[in-house]
Amino acid sequence: MNYREKLHIIQELTGLSQEKLAQQLGVAFSTLNKWINEKAQPRKSAQKQIDVLFGDISGIKEEAGSALKAKLSIIQNKRKSHKSIIHTIVNYPDIHNQFVLSLTYNTNSIEGSTLTEHETKVVLFENAALGHKTLKEQLEVKNHQAALEFLFSFIMQKKKVDIAFILRLHSILMNGIRDDAGAFRNHAVRIVGANVPTANHLKVRELMNGLLKKINSEKNGIVYHSAYIHSVFEKIHPFSDGNGRVGRLLAYAMLLSQNYPPAVILQKKRNTYMKALNRSQRDDDFDLLHEFFADSVLEGFKILERI
Repeated sequence: MNYREKLHIIQELTGLSQEKLAQQLGVAFSTLNKWINEKAQPRKSAQKQIDVLFGDISGIKEEAGSALKAKLSIIQNKRKSHKSIIHTIVNYPDIHNQFVLSLTYNTNSIEGSTLTEHETKVVLFENAALGHKTLKEQLEVKNHQAALEFLFSFIMQKKKVDIAFILRLHSILMNGIRDDAGAFRNHAVRIVGANVPTANHLKVRELMNGLLKKINSEKNGIVYHSAYIHSVFEKIHPFSDGNGRVGRLLAYAMLLSQNYPPAVILQKKRNTYMKALNRSQRDDDFDLLHEFFADSVLEGFKILERI
């Protein structure tokens, strides 16, 4: 864990502003700002101060996985201050719209959409057509918006995730785009850019039924569990197209059902996301994906807290 991460975690756990934290460390605000923005490194004496403060506040010793433990601690502390995250999303239009915009823009961009965030916003909330962009890309925006509204309603009703829910998400996402919207694939596919084999199409439904049993038997914490299920879902690759978007929607549903915000997987972190996903599928190593999901859940809290 670097010092930028430690300083960020200290701020998250204490609520200290940069000015107050600088005072506590006995340095100028500008010096702390350089550390946080990685324009300079703390001297050894300052490093020791930060290490001691980090240990006292987080209660976590510096060791492998300590950054993840600290992030999960922040997530739990934040979660306690929200009685019902799904109700907050549904009842506060600004928070609702920001989630719809951020989740839609990032998920479509990860899949290759050329729409900017501003253009996505125009299509979402102004119902305007963009003459310089393809109809398919604009339809993907409106379909994802509809899928999110269906998902929010589903969670509000406290329903249990099942095969029908997953097929409905795909049907909404691919409406007007693919003839096989809402149906599992009946042919072989491959994950572009990944040396990971997908499931035989004859076994897709059987594997998805097995996945559903795992979804509803979480034991290792919902952040880890949503990352794990996401990895397995993408490896099965149950649809002809739209697997990434449906898989992320499924993760949002799992998190919201346990009173966590959706994991906002940023397009600018696509390479890290793909590396973590590939490692989990190829090597059965979920550590990197677990931490990536923790970071993405914290991005969700930023929207909830209007940061």
